[in-house]
Amino acid sequence: MDEREVVTCFLHNDGEVLLVRRSADAESYPGRWATVTGYLAPERGAPPDEPATAARREINEETGLPDSSLVRRGEAFAVEDARLGTRWRVHPFLFETGTREIDPNWELQEYEWAHATEIRRRETVPDLWRSYDSVRPTVESVAADDEHGSARLSVRALEVLRDEAALASDWNAVADVARELLAARPSMAVVANRINRAMSEASERAPGAVERAAREEIDRAVETDRAAAGVAASRIEGARVCTLSRSGTVERALELAGPEAVLIAESRPGGEGVGVAESLASSHDVTLTSDAALPGQLGAFEADAVVVGADTILPDRVLNKVGTYGLALAAAARDIPVYVVASADKVTPDDEIEIEPSPATLYDGDANLTLANPLFEETPIELCAEMCTERGALDSDGVAEVATRHRSLREW
Repeated sequence: MDEREVVTCFLHNDGEVLLVRRSADAESYPGRWATVTGYLAPERGAPPDEPATAARREINEETGLPDSSLVRRGEAFAVEDARLGTRWRVHPFLFETGTREIDPNWELQEYEWAHATEIRRRETVPDLWRSYDSVRPTVESVAADDEHGSARLSVRALEVLRDEAALASDWNAVADVARELLAARPSMAVVANRINRAMSEASERAPGAVERAAREEIDRAVETDRAAAGVAASRIEGARVCTLSRSGTVERALELAGPEAVLIAESRPGGEGVGVAESLASSHDVTLTSDAALPGQLGAFEADAVVVGADTILPDRVLNKVGTYGLALAAAARDIPVYVVASADKVTPDDEIEIEPSPATLYDGDANLTLANPLFEETPIELCAEMCTERGALDSDGVAEVATRHRSLREW
């Protein structure tokens, strides 16, 4: 039996994956649905590439995308096709891409961005779902993610709910997954609100209904986050803007606003601000600074505005990455407006919020010290000029009204 090693590359964007229909001229499985795939050794007899190298090569060749971020690599597995006399060794990968605009080559008869559970409804290359299953988001990956903002994590949580509902045999199994997701990120109200909405709006207590509701909620979440970014963008267009940490909604607002320059802090613990600065550098004038220097740099940078995300919103305060409170105080001292940009789904129905402990190590010596190294902190709402949401600017009364509606979503 002929043996060939292949990579299977799922490109992910805004809760969906790129599915492609193989050309009628494809060497194997013509006309079937797949993802970006290719051989580790493009020429028979040639030495194979390292799988990750082959994955990036195939993505570039088949879609024209030069840059995608590796999210996860699955364990390789074997698939035997007696009809073709071939034993495939499949190396699955999941990549995140910031665009859906691709330039397909001849190997792709057609393509579409679709919810991953569509794989189970189409005629695909062998074991395509098995490949996706090895790299898809899980409750554990949502709980452990300290790189992405809460809006993006909420979409990942909805993907977990969608996928598990597609696999589940009864309502109770789906409900158990939903409860695990609610407990995964207790300080991120948007995760709970969006999971609760999907469960509440399922047309019946059945896995299929939850899958459909989760798909609809993913689409709604992406649109509301974009709308909130648009509101914030209108406030900072052409300005000199300061920010910190990583928020997909803030990044989209910056993309839309075209600010004159951006000042960003490294954002410890985690340092995700460095990655954000790198991602913005190709299209913006970016200054990266330390957390300690950030308040003082507001003047030197001549900032016009501060824009930050939020993990949770209450009528009198917002919860966001540590450093937000100090930045807001420094901005107030210089009469620089602070804009909080977030979907209204980040409004919590609770009066209090649970602040997650930081996984980062501050000190590993032997001295008898009490350590305080928080990941999140609260900032009084009076330090914020506006809460920019898809509903427009919310004041404290508007936040309280949204909280009441979110409270009703828990009744599923």
